Amino acid sequence: MGHLVHILKTDSSDSEIIGYTLDTLYNIISNDEEEEQDESEDENSQKQGDDLGVQFTEIYIKDSENVTLLLTLLEEFDFHVRWPGVKLLTALLKNQCAQVQGIILVSPMGVSRLMDLLADSREVIRNDGLLLLQQLTKGNAAIQKIVAFENAFERLLDIITEEGTSDGGIVVEDCLLLLLNLLKNNSSNQNFFKEGSYIQRMRPWFEVGDDNSGWSAQKVTNLHLMLQLVRVLVSPVNSPGATSSCQKSMYQCGLLQQLCTILMATGVPADILTETINTVSEVIRGSQVNQDYFASVNAPSNPPRPAIVVLLMSMVNERQPFVLRCAVLYCFQCFLYKNQKGQGEIVATLLPSTIDANSISAGQLLCGGLFSADSLSNWCAAVALAHALQDNPTQKEQLLRVQLATSLGNPPVSLLQQCTNILSQGSKVQTRVGLLMLLCTWISSCPIAVTHFLHNQDNVPFLTAQISENLGEDERLVQGLCALLLGICIYYNDNSLENYTKEKLKQLIERRIGKENFVEKLGFITKHELYSRAAQKPQPSFSSPEQMLFDHEFTKLVKELEGVITKTVHKSSEEEKKEEEVKKTLEQHDSIVTQYKELIREQDTEIKELKEKVSALTSQNEQMQTTIAQQMSQIQQHKDQYNVLKIKLGKDNQQSSGQAEGAHVNGLQLEELEELRRQNAELQTQLADKDTLITSLVSVRQVRLLYITSRLELELEMLRGQTQSQSAEISQLRAEKQDLLRKTVPGVPLLMAAAQQMSSVLSVMQEEVKALLESRASLEQQLASANSTVAILQTEKDKLQNEVVESKKEQDELLCWQLQEKKKYFCKSLPSQVFRIKFFLCNLSACKPPGNKRKYK
Repeated sequence: MGHLVHILKTDSSDSEIIGYTLDTLYNIISNDEEEEQDESEDENSQKQGDDLGVQFTEIYIKDSENVTLLLTLLEEFDFHVRWPGVKLLTALLKNQCAQVQGIILVSPMGVSRLMDLLADSREVIRNDGLLLLQQLTKGNAAIQKIVAFENAFERLLDIITEEGTSDGGIVVEDCLLLLLNLLKNNSSNQNFFKEGSYIQRMRPWFEVGDDNSGWSAQKVTNLHLMLQLVRVLVSPVNSPGATSSCQKSMYQCGLLQQLCTILMATGVPADILTETINTVSEVIRGSQVNQDYFASVNAPSNPPRPAIVVLLMSMVNERQPFVLRCAVLYCFQCFLYKNQKGQGEIVATLLPSTIDANSISAGQLLCGGLFSADSLSNWCAAVALAHALQDNPTQKEQLLRVQLATSLGNPPVSLLQQCTNILSQGSKVQTRVGLLMLLCTWISSCPIAVTHFLHNQDNVPFLTAQISENLGEDERLVQGLCALLLGICIYYNDNSLENYTKEKLKQLIERRIGKENFVEKLGFITKHELYSRAAQKPQPSFSSPEQMLFDHEFTKLVKELEGVITKTVHKSSEEEKKEEEVKKTLEQHDSIVTQYKELIREQDTEIKELKEKVSALTSQNEQMQTTIAQQMSQIQQHKDQYNVLKIKLGKDNQQSSGQAEGAHVNGLQLEELEELRRQNAELQTQLADKDTLITSLVSVRQVRLLYITSRLELELEMLRGQTQSQSAEISQLRAEKQDLLRKTVPGVPLLMAAAQQMSSVLSVMQEEVKALLESRASLEQQLASANSTVAILQTEKDKLQNEVVESKKEQDELLCWQLQEKKKYFCKSLPSQVFRIKFFLCNLSACKPPGNKRKYK
């Protein structure tokens, strides 16, 4: 081994010797036998050969550089080097998978080098590269992610398309196996596959032609793997969000429609048909859109029948294969999973108003299977009908209306009564188990159904007789289910029947069976070996019909009810009464707390609104302050202009009084006086406008503040009243708590817990009241600040009014002074003006022409 490795290290340039060396190492390490061994040959020799191969592999990978050297040699394009290198690495992975995976994972570009094998044009190397990647991706999520992000999905889907999809050969099978390795239990790769729109590329795989005669073994294998690949993407074990998105994509791209076409086609092999039914089941499970589409699918028959009816016909037909009947049951369960609409449609086919005598309905098939001679049909029909009632109290009540005509001349009996009649006849264990599961599912969480069941006087004695008897191992499961059914009758009993109240049924158990014996028989269900197997996954998977005893959803119901039924049976009547009182008290307190919470929410809303109003008023106040400041500055500017004009007018009058002559100067003074009068009038008008504006703004602001102040006072009074009422109610709650504690019997932990819970609730409410008081104080502070703001604004208004009065006085003084100056001016200038007029007239008369005296008189 060491010499061979040495050759690989030293003679890497000689491709021929490297190829022979790799072939030699492969023959040493590989466990594959080319020739078939005789049947009589001892198996120990094969086992010894396997052990030798594993030992040689351990020797080779002991030095991780040997694996790295092999990865380097795979980059060689020479066929005689690359092909034996691929086979050798595959053999190493088969013998020591985890160790070789770890070495390749830490090797730089190790996985990328292996992914390049898929792009090799030589089919032999590409196909062996597929086998290598299959071994490499087994059980290693990290390598699976790296391979997926190396564009593996694109390359593999291209190869599948090139090879002919389902009609292709074994290469398609290898690609599908590699895809399964990459996607199974790997949510990251599943999301990458969906986001990369690769689901849409799967639809052509299922386009099976009308001529289905040529179903070769390889085609069956390929299509089977393709269906498994679809199921991996929508498996119930995946996260609900990922499954839902994949289901949506499959419906939108038409993949579900194509699967339903195969489901209803003729000539499809039984293996493919069974796997197709399972695949359709998981594609529609929990998806309302897909379930509605499946309900609309019709079989190509004359007349057309719904696909559900055709499948149920196969389920209740004892001549059909066992695996096919299991697949149909799983499909029906998935169709009804979280589908209340579908549940209502199935139950409606059993009601008298919807029964059509000329057609076969799902309800008729279920009833026929429920009462047939085949125990497997009984069990399947009972479980299917139980799924039509799962988590749906409305349909449980509707099913009570179903009446059956057992024979001619006899009155009809209810379906519930007929089930109990068959149960009491002592049929096969499988039939009784199915009927008991149906009855437990039916009456759980439905007090009306419990009342109907107890109304038959024979049911309770039959159950107690079954539980109290000492039967064999085969009957222990039936005893456990009878105990569960009787426990459900106690737990969901509304005490409407006087003879079968909760207390009387518990007394009956204590007298006839014994509490400990009852609990022991109840535990037979979960201790059964088939119970744990059914609880693992929703799909029914049984090797033989005799093992079909439990349903997955029923195991959930047992797990939910076993503990509460045990507690209910062990409780005394006094404890139940106390618990009921405590429950009522807690409900009342819960309602009170709820009311307080609603009140506090309303008060919080009101406080928020008040805060918003206060902030809005504050902003308005700031705007008003800004406006008033601007008005004040404008008034000051007008005052300054007025003083300047007054001084200027005084100087002009002094200059005019010093000049005794000059008519043109007097004319200018008159014009200036007129201009001053005009400016004075404009100033007075502006002052009046500003005064009006200031008065209106102050009045509006004052009205708003008065309104807001009154509103805040009213709201504060309301808050005070609410706070006082809350304090009174809190005191009342404390008193009730003290009364409840005094009434409580020592040693009852539930009541103490309730009291502690009430104390915590009261403390929370006290904190809330304290917060309300603080908010009231803050509102009072805000009101005080608003009142101070009003006072400040009133003071500013008074100042502005005083300034306006002073301004008017100054204007009046200026007008008086102007009139006096005007009078003096006219008195001084009048004689000189008269003299000038006379002089002008004399000159005019001296220059007049003759004959025109009258004209110039």
